[in-house]
Amino acid sequence: MSNILIIKHGSLGDIAQASGAIQDIYDNHKNHKIYLLTTKPYLDLFKKNPNLTDVILDKRLPRYNLVYLYFLMRTLKKLNFIKIYDLQNSSRTSFYKRILFPKADKNIWSSSETTIPIGETKADFDKYSVLQRFEHQLKVSGLKTEFTIKPDFSWSCSDISNIKSKFNLNDYILLFPFCSSHLKIKQWPYFNELIKRINDVYKNKYKIIIAPGPNEINDSEKINADCILDNGKSLNISQLSSLIKDSSFVIANDTGPAHMSAHLNVKGLTLFGSHTTAYKVSIERDKFKPIQVHDLKKLSADKVFEKFQDNII
Repeated sequence: MSNILIIKHGSLGDIAQASGAIQDIYDNHKNHKIYLLTTKPYLDLFKKNPNLTDVILDKRLPRYNLVYLYFLMRTLKKLNFIKIYDLQNSSRTSFYKRILFPKADKNIWSSSETTIPIGETKADFDKYSVLQRFEHQLKVSGLKTEFTIKPDFSWSCSDISNIKSKFNLNDYILLFPFCSSHLKIKQWPYFNELIKRINDVYKNKYKIIIAPGPNEINDSEKINADCILDNGKSLNISQLSSLIKDSSFVIANDTGPAHMSAHLNVKGLTLFGSHTTAYKVSIERDKFKPIQVHDLKKLSADKVFEKFQDNII
């Protein structure tokens, strides 16, 4: 039985998006063992994926750390991979191809670079949506694709019955009002106004909650919603997936949890400014819809509430 390698370092939203591609790779290689190379934050998560034989840790130490590169190369070479699917498609993974797998041609190494349509540049190819690029990559690599364009991230879920019982969570609306500190352009500033509108109209029908990340717990006090933690700590990714999947509705900035929500088949809205488009990041699903504006500061709580009412039915 031969071995296949998938590379996916992160980030959280990108991993949710890649779930369908991983499923299709597995379905096309059922007589092979499937390994995945990832980083520490996602190691335990990927170990839950039923389509993977094993998960390999990449510490992603500096590229000039030749000792680390040597040991990583030894680890990978021992498994004698007959095919490598680079789903990260980053400068680092291109570096790995050149340094760790210098003899790997396009029949062995599958990436966006090795599968760019004839006559197009990488800039042209990057104009397609994330999921379209994945699908093209796998099809050019000879795979039949069924799930790449419609990822299902439900494999990431875990049992959170104790958390739901502790916080009395039945019908609830889950908000993700934060974003990375260096990407404040993504942050919509009117979540408290929206919470008031929902409570005024729906009274006690829905509990409104947030589930902050480790760096967001202090800021959670600024949001007028119940803060869901596990013994004072942020939920892990699997717990968060379950909290999302069991929710009545999600409203989020363009963050990792928004992409998780889109691919967990829940109802919801995600709010986009001018930093990118919902099309390019493949976030719109049947139940999960984007609101795209030029300036998030000019998107009123009334407008978001109107869209919420249209979609929660």
